[in-house]
Amino acid sequence: MRPSLMLLPRLRISFPLSRRFFGSNSGPELARTIAELNQEMASVFGEPPSSLQDDLLCNHSTSQEIHSVSAKISDNVLGLTHTNIKGQAQMVDVSPKRTTNRAAIASCKVLLGKEVFDLVSANQMAKGDVLSIAKIAGITGAKQTSTLIPLCHNISLTHVRVDLTLNAEDYSVEVEGEANATGKTGVEMEAMMAVTVAGLTVYDMCKAASKEIEITNIRLKSKFGGKSGDWAREN
Repeated sequence: MRPSLMLLPRLRISFPLSRRFFGSNSGPELARTIAELNQEMASVFGEPPSSLQDDLLCNHSTSQEIHSVSAKISDNVLGLTHTNIKGQAQMVDVSPKRTTNRAAIASCKVLLGKEVFDLVSANQMAKGDVLSIAKIAGITGAKQTSTLIPLCHNISLTHVRVDLTLNAEDYSVEVEGEANATGKTGVEMEAMMAVTVAGLTVYDMCKAASKEIEITNIRLKSKFGGKSGDWAREN
């Protein structure tokens, strides 16, 4: 029988063992098996295939690294839900989630300055009633959230509230918005969109009187319902 044919039974035994080792931490056993295989091949061909052991060990190491990275990703509970395993943008599939009551409250502040603040307080702005127009704009903005934020779901809102209050201490308008829905995903973005659009509308109504108006502190104050439960900002 030719030497190359005699080697075949040995190869059939060695390679399954090596494949089994790739999924384990048995590095020394894998190295021993490869060394034995090299000796067998050296007796047949006259010299060992020097690259075989390095290649197999490299594949083993790469396999372990991939499993390690995958484990870290799966353990990262704070991972980004709007990206897939390839890092590409995706819309989250909410179909497995339960339908529950959802609510969120957000806020922002518009710093007017004393001169503009006095005009708004006296309802003397050329464009009209600043607070009333901003209130309607905020409600409208909440209903358009999924149109403006590309990966947001189209939510059937059951209620939107927008309140604007004048604060004479810092010559500002304080804006608070609330969104409610019964569905499978939260309404935090709708609440934040409501106060953002309301704040921008205040700016638009008053920009002729001052260019130094600032919209600040756009933030989520609290949310209710859903898998993650209730949450409220501490300060």
